[in-house]
Amino acid sequence: MKKLFLILISFCLGSLSMAQETTVPYRSIFVELGGAGLPYSFNYDFRFDKTRMDSWGMRVGMGGYATSNDSFFSLPVMVNKLYGKGPHYFEIGLGATFFAYNEEYNSYCSDGFIDSNGNFICRSYEYDYNYILPVDGSPSLMGTMNFGYRKIPVDGGFTWRINLTPIFNNNGFWPLYAGVGFGYAF
Repeated sequence: MKKLFLILISFCLGSLSMAQETTVPYRSIFVELGGAGLPYSFNYDFRFDKTRMDSWGMRVGMGGYATSNDSFFSLPVMVNKLYGKGPHYFEIGLGATFFAYNEEYNSYCSDGFIDSNGNFICRSYEYDYNYILPVDGSPSLMGTMNFGYRKIPVDGGFTWRINLTPIFNNNGFWPLYAGVGFGYAF
């Protein structure tokens, strides 16, 4: 009876230790230069399945800048999938980046006339703003794709990525845009 009891306790303790969930660093925060945030962005990335890194996830970020003559704001949102085994992953993703910029310095009069007092009157303004591709004014939306490498330590910590990030909108497609990011996985 004692042997059976010891075997049963050993089996239960062994099952408990095997049933304990291993924690994976399914979340990360990072700064990215280029990439889906356009000039740069601060991002939060997470996996939908908290137990597996090689799964579907999502990233949300925010970026922008302001100078004395212009300003720019971006909000990238992307769904992505990781393939591979830790710490090396291949990443694919698809998303969109909402962005806005200061139109005041990026417009010009495309059609006008001089009135009877000698004043120039503008009939319509054209926006001459490009971010790799021409855009139709502010705010606007840019489609983004992602193909790249991501290194995430098995226990978390410093993480980095390098990606090819093709961008597109109703005015065209640019396949050679890229990004590099550095951050912390937890």
